[in-house]
Amino acid sequence: MSGSNVMRVRLKGVNRITKKLASGETVTYYYAWKGGPRLEGDLGSPEFVASYNAAVASRRAAPKDQLRAILDKFERSSDFLDLADKTRKDYKKHIRAIEEEFGDLPLAALEDRRVRGDFLAWRDRIGAKSRRQADYRFSVLARILSWAFNRGLVPSNPCERPGRLYRSSRSENIWTEVDEAAFYAKAPDHLHLALTLALWTGQRQGDLLRLTWSAYDGTHIRLKQRKTGARVIIPAGAPLRAALDAAKAKRSNRAPKDTKPLPLTILATEGGTTWTESGFRASWRKACAKAGVVGVTFHDLRGTAVTRLALAECSEAEIATITGHALKDVGAILDAHYLKRDSGLAASAIRKLENRGKAPN
Repeated sequence: MSGSNVMRVRLKGVNRITKKLASGETVTYYYAWKGGPRLEGDLGSPEFVASYNAAVASRRAAPKDQLRAILDKFERSSDFLDLADKTRKDYKKHIRAIEEEFGDLPLAALEDRRVRGDFLAWRDRIGAKSRRQADYRFSVLARILSWAFNRGLVPSNPCERPGRLYRSSRSENIWTEVDEAAFYAKAPDHLHLALTLALWTGQRQGDLLRLTWSAYDGTHIRLKQRKTGARVIIPAGAPLRAALDAAKAKRSNRAPKDTKPLPLTILATEGGTTWTESGFRASWRKACAKAGVVGVTFHDLRGTAVTRLALAECSEAEIATITGHALKDVGAILDAHYLKRDSGLAASAIRKLENRGKAPN
């Protein structure tokens, strides 16, 4: 909605926050109040006003002794507001579903052992359609109750350690050298750097899409992982360094008459603009289909990088410094998902056994 059509009635307490994105773009977000839920739609639009009215009504109507009040408090907490935008949007969808099902549940009932059974039965009903969705929704509820229990807002958390319905085994979902070669041969050129970056850094898609040229100094890449807050410094291997230097040179040698602003991010669309996550995912799927790469996703490149580092006889500590995993998690990841299915490791182990005791040259 244009500025001339902005609402004439001032909505009380609306909080405005301006942020600068990694791309350099400045955006403004509006919240119902400081720490309140983010308002939907353009400023002044009917959707915006309806979102504000719904937030205010929910705040007023939530009895303090019902679960709805805890859901409302969580949405105003730093634990929720500090989540990435996409994660926060996903949480809001699940919180609304939890509120619809259990919003009027008395908090005192959380001490009743039968409530855990009710929560699990609810998860099972959702799991009949999607086990993954059921686990995610239940994990949101469990996190909120854990947050509330730690702050003395609820008497107990009956959602602790429920186990999972969905078991995703990515043990065989590793990019092979054949997959890699096919992608480089058939996929559009502007996506090649994304594959190289993922294979040589082991970083998540979102972090790579936000990676700016200032993070690369010619020898190392420095970044802070958005999900964990971990800071990693990754030496750029020769193939990655060559790809980055070529991309940087192409960027610098752009035709003088081209007045379009240069993207700050290393990865860019064919038109030279910064990727959106949804746009990248769609283009990546099409590129994989064109290259005949099936059964693996961009996320699998993170596990592939871990596997290749292990096959190169890197220690778990060395792998952790590259990928940003907690050291205690590296062994579990390798054992549970990748290495036990990789024949290359078995061959490496036998070679070491054969060479044991042989006199050095």
